[in-house]
Amino acid sequence: MQIFDFSSDIILENHRVLLRPLVSTDVENLLHFSQNDPTIWKYSLIKADGEKNFKNYINVALKARDEQKEYPFIVFDKLTNKYAGSTRFYDIQMNNKSLQLGFTWYGNDFQGTGLNKQCKFLLLEFAFEKMNMERVEFRADNANERSIAAMKSIGCQVEGILRSHVLKPDRTRRDSIVLSILKQEWEHNVKENLLKKII
Repeated sequence: MQIFDFSSDIILENHRVLLRPLVSTDVENLLHFSQNDPTIWKYSLIKADGEKNFKNYINVALKARDEQKEYPFIVFDKLTNKYAGSTRFYDIQMNNKSLQLGFTWYGNDFQGTGLNKQCKFLLLEFAFEKMNMERVEFRADNANERSIAAMKSIGCQVEGILRSHVLKPDRTRRDSIVLSILKQEWEHNVKENLLKKII
């Protein structure tokens, strides 16, 4: 069985964006988003507003990588020469050839710029063509219309709603929408269609 190497430094890059492994010192590169863009965290399941919460957010991500559960990236936008946000692989199941792609956020200035599609292309290409995944799953708060629209625009198929799925930071419960892309869909048309949108 192929084992995913959590200790390796995976660098994903094209003309627009660079994704590299998140490290503890990236708090300095991303903290201003926590302090200045409160709307980013509206649907987050882990509180990340304010310095204390944000440092915990980063530490939780890095601990999950150390425990070989997740692989978080920092996103660098080459167009503006600035760090833009973060994303990660999680629930990585090599035996089932399945993973989830999420915990994705960008600063407000980077939303709607096409950056997300650039990132998703690189991440999906790596998942399907390097990790040999058969399925990449996405989840979101069912009330997060913008995120759902973004996932559909890259080729995700809606599978259904997990009702009262998880507890939110405000102690209310979230309905989660589940979407996915299968390897055969990636090879058949999703990759080609997404590539047309990012060139």
